[in-house]
Amino acid sequence: ALSIFGDHSDVMAVRQTGFGIIASNSVQEVMDTALIAQAASLESRVPFVHFFDGFRTSHEVAKVEALTPDDLRAMIDNDLVQAHRSRALSPDRPVIRGTAQNPDVYFQARETVNPYYLACPTIVQNAMDRFAALTGRQYRLFDYVGAPDADRVIVIMGSGAEVTHETVEYLNAHGQNVGVLKVRLFRPFAIEQFIAALPKSAQSIAVLDRTKEPGSIGEPLYQDVVTALVEAGVTGKTVIGGRYGLSSKEFTPAMVNGIFEELKKQSPKRHFTVGIRDDVTHTSIDYDASFSTEDPGTVRAIFYGLGADGTVGANKNSIKIIGEETPNYAQGYFVYDSKKSGAITTSHLRFGPKPIRS
Repeated sequence: ALSIFGDHSDVMAVRQTGFGIIASNSVQEVMDTALIAQAASLESRVPFVHFFDGFRTSHEVAKVEALTPDDLRAMIDNDLVQAHRSRALSPDRPVIRGTAQNPDVYFQARETVNPYYLACPTIVQNAMDRFAALTGRQYRLFDYVGAPDADRVIVIMGSGAEVTHETVEYLNAHGQNVGVLKVRLFRPFAIEQFIAALPKSAQSIAVLDRTKEPGSIGEPLYQDVVTALVEAGVTGKTVIGGRYGLSSKEFTPAMVNGIFEELKKQSPKRHFTVGIRDDVTHTSIDYDASFSTEDPGTVRAIFYGLGADGTVGANKNSIKIIGEETPNYAQGYFVYDSKKSGAITTSHLRFGPKPIRS
């Protein structure tokens, strides 16, 4: 079947193209990473796919700090732009590209790209550091949040990382010892930086993928993490892989808490799903649906309507007014399906004094 709702299945299908792949986890990061990826691509000469969760992030209404034209100019090197343009196909500078090569040279030519990909992670991190100097928002190839001596860690990328971030802060404030490792640069995968970001104390690691690859030993991010640990000579850790959020299925702090509970077990499920009830192959793990990290000061509202009755548009205006005219953090998210007109729509509005990550 086909789903028009978002997950990571599509971006995982382009892994072999050689494009750099970089993820944004929130509405703010979408704006920020677009600039970082552009700057890094010009310098590294590696093309980039900058991705974020379709609809879940792309259609969320949230309060952001907008980049200015001066920020853009400071990040983009005009000499690199000119160099990029000079490599374009032009009758004034004729070159041949996209040839068909035979076995005598193809293999050798394929390996000539290696220096560009080896240099790419450092170039991306340098772009992130320049961006931090301009805006005060520091990103890293792999961002760790949580207890420095955490025994259980979740590795994840995309909007689910923000949900996990909020849950980690809540659990640690209530006596637990957990963390989340957010993956930003998925390709090229930088093993050294990944190992440096992962707490040495972590004994149990859950790697979450928002895709299903039938027939594989494990999903892509899980396989990368296992490979990175082996190549770095790291032993003695339990690594399990989970699937969540396919077709924009809800992913909540309660599910994150359930995964951390699974990691406590002597023999956690090596491959699991969360957020569904799998009564066929029994991959799903249990979680306490009543668990909540919601700040008491946050106001929550749900509005139901029928497609084309104006409910979604009115609520978008409401949350924008709250975000722009008050000091509150605001979040609006709107659920409607491919039937659109006449079908049920649901508008989720939240606002409060603290950032809303879930």
